[in-house]
Amino acid sequence: MCSSSTSPTTAKRVGAAIAAALRGRSGTESVAVYDLKRKLWCGVASGTHYDSASTVKATILGALLRKVLDERRSMTSSELSLAKSMITKSDNAATTKLWNHVGRTRMQRFLGQVGMTHTKLGSGGYWGLTQITARDEIVLLRKFTEPNKLLTDHARKYALGLMHQVIPSQRWGTPAGTPSGITWHVKNGWLPRHNKYWRVHSIGAFTGSGQSYTIVVLTRDTPTMGYGVTTIERVARAVHHGLNPGLKSMTTDSVPVIPWERSDGSVPANV
Repeated sequence: MCSSSTSPTTAKRVGAAIAAALRGRSGTESVAVYDLKRKLWCGVASGTHYDSASTVKATILGALLRKVLDERRSMTSSELSLAKSMITKSDNAATTKLWNHVGRTRMQRFLGQVGMTHTKLGSGGYWGLTQITARDEIVLLRKFTEPNKLLTDHARKYALGLMHQVIPSQRWGTPAGTPSGITWHVKNGWLPRHNKYWRVHSIGAFTGSGQSYTIVVLTRDTPTMGYGVTTIERVARAVHHGLNPGLKSMTTDSVPVIPWERSDGSVPANV
């Protein structure tokens, strides 16, 4: 499940914690974790495909930033406003505008440039039905957290900044259990299909205090959104504690609320 060329003991500890967190949970789950400092990788069904729901918005943001760099210009006021709404509020109208603005051809090119080789863009304008894998989402997050030729340091800082400004009601998921001194950056997705079983996802990057790691948990066929959130947060707390056993958590468990059981609206209910 987990391996590390430099920290095999940590890898064993984190792997055991993830297994315990998933034990007895219903539905389907995929997990991927990458820790830069320890060169640690964890994967549980990390190649399984899921409807992206709103998590694809992080990919759209990355493609937008690459478009701006290719055109050798600054972001327009409209792009800045739409990107902020898309990430911090998960605004769907803003997302559709940016999806069309970037264009399918450029989106596909960006996937290739990043190395998200198993991600398949949603058809018919349904960006929320983009097929994602936990492994590919880690690849994307690493383009935000690590220096690379595709995105400048300024672009990476901007993306992570938006992911840290997500509104309080959407800060559930992988940030659960984040230790003191480490900064979370998150994008979530929550989508029931055919008015029943849920797809609930959380992708997160964690930086600061000499740390840089990413966590992705994707779930489907959970009976409620709240159940999916609980599964994700069980895994997240296990990973945070496993990587940082001496640090105290600064975040508490999310408390289920009625609005959670409403779709993120990334796909119409009748599709």
